[in-house]
Amino acid sequence: MNHIQALQVGFKNILQVFPGNLRIGPLLSLRLSARSMGSKRTISSSSKPVSAMAEDKTKGKRLKALMGTKPNHEKPVLKENGVESCSVGIVSFKDNPETIEKMTVQELITTLRRIGLPAKGRKSDLVSSLKLFVEKKINGEISQTAEELLCSISAESVSVARQAEDLDEEDQVETVSTVSEVRELNRSKRSLKQSAVEDNAVQFDLKAVTTKQKLSLKSVEVSGGKLPLKQRTISSESICAKADYKVEMPMVQTEPWTVLAHKKPQKDWVPYNPRTMRPPPLTSDTKFVKLLSWNVNGLRALLKLEGFSALELAQREDFDVLCLQETKLQDKDVENIASLVDGYQNCFWTCSSSKLGYSGTAIISRIKPLSVKYGLGIADHDSEGRIVTAEFDSFYLVCGYVPNSGDGLRRLSYRITEWDPSLSAYMKELEKSKPVILTGDLNCAHQEIDIFNPAGNKRSAGFTIEERQSFETNFLSKGFVDTFRRQHPGVVGYTYWGYRHGGRKTNKGWRLDYYLVSESIADQVHDSYIVPDVHGSDHCPIGLVLKL
Repeated sequence: MNHIQALQVGFKNILQVFPGNLRIGPLLSLRLSARSMGSKRTISSSSKPVSAMAEDKTKGKRLKALMGTKPNHEKPVLKENGVESCSVGIVSFKDNPETIEKMTVQELITTLRRIGLPAKGRKSDLVSSLKLFVEKKINGEISQTAEELLCSISAESVSVARQAEDLDEEDQVETVSTVSEVRELNRSKRSLKQSAVEDNAVQFDLKAVTTKQKLSLKSVEVSGGKLPLKQRTISSESICAKADYKVEMPMVQTEPWTVLAHKKPQKDWVPYNPRTMRPPPLTSDTKFVKLLSWNVNGLRALLKLEGFSALELAQREDFDVLCLQETKLQDKDVENIASLVDGYQNCFWTCSSSKLGYSGTAIISRIKPLSVKYGLGIADHDSEGRIVTAEFDSFYLVCGYVPNSGDGLRRLSYRITEWDPSLSAYMKELEKSKPVILTGDLNCAHQEIDIFNPAGNKRSAGFTIEERQSFETNFLSKGFVDTFRRQHPGVVGYTYWGYRHGGRKTNKGWRLDYYLVSESIADQVHDSYIVPDVHGSDHCPIGLVLKL
């Protein structure tokens, strides 16, 4: 019996033993590639956690002593009717509760994982979680069936997660699927270099994002079918089980953007949830225009992405105009792409001429504009294809990709002393004839609410004091309104999550994408929103509904 078959049998046993309406999951979404037999890295079929191999020997011996683990690395278990219990060693904490306080963070994490509890947070949180579990276990408040269920899930998920640590974070693709074999899809540059990866992949629904609330395992459906702009599922199953387990601990989430993720949140801040925070759609008798903007981080790569369809995006969002940034196209590529979406025949592209395959912006519209202009009209700024302007009846639409200050802030001076003032002056000149809308990746998290870790990024490109002051001076103080922040003054909503640290799964991001509009039309904004569930780039799209 191979690894996949064993896991599937395990879930079937859960279904037989635990009828009812308890939900397991969605667990953490990890994608592990099944290598060929000659591969250096393979997926183990063992049910034991592999973390013991990576632990420091000294800490490992100490932890084993605390947990009652034998020196020969065999995990002691009790079998009742063929079911292994994870409770061995827990009772040993009863007589020596201070032992828990003396454990290191790594020992606490390993212990909590072994008994099926989440192991995230500060040391005090880990200590409290373990103490609470021990107390409830000793008092008989945790049923054996619940404990066995959590242990069986934990053993498999920890084993998979530990092996996944060997993969680069950029190799992990966020998907929603049942346990199944699917074609390997590697979106990062590093994964493309690993030619030894074979076609098969094992996917587990283990998507972990946390929020504090009571955990009472209930039923969850992991269903197949078509998911807009996400990896499509291959089969359709549902997993149901029942357990009576209530402990104050993190709750698994399938919508990480609804979790308040911030290092220094204020008491009145709340996370952005488009399902509850967007106003009702306008009626058919109201005249309006709907805009969508997206930094695609390479359009050719996005179009090759399995499961992505520009047509599906257009059908789902029903936008009138689509603005793209960082297309990374050359002029020859534009000819091949032609009209990106049926029904949107008015397409205007600008590409970088100074550095091929870099930057690039576009406006794609089903409304024919009155005129189109490329660049700012300043040679020093227009060689990188960063600006496209379309004139419509009621406004100018400027699609912009503001230069990043770069590693070591090497372009910071250019950004704040040349680019920002020039863009601001260009917009004010347009505004003399009609209102202006600037949209795109403006590469600045304006306030602390716009970035997960403000204190740790004071000298990071996009959050320096200089860039934030320039944003204020050249745009907001000149009469342009940040539409999202006006509509949602105390809402934490991000539009960018770096690939390197897997920030999207835990909602540790930045708000870098904006709609800035002239004050004269700010009151006509019906909705300024974020579309966080659309994948394919390290940014997500943003939208604007403007009444005309």
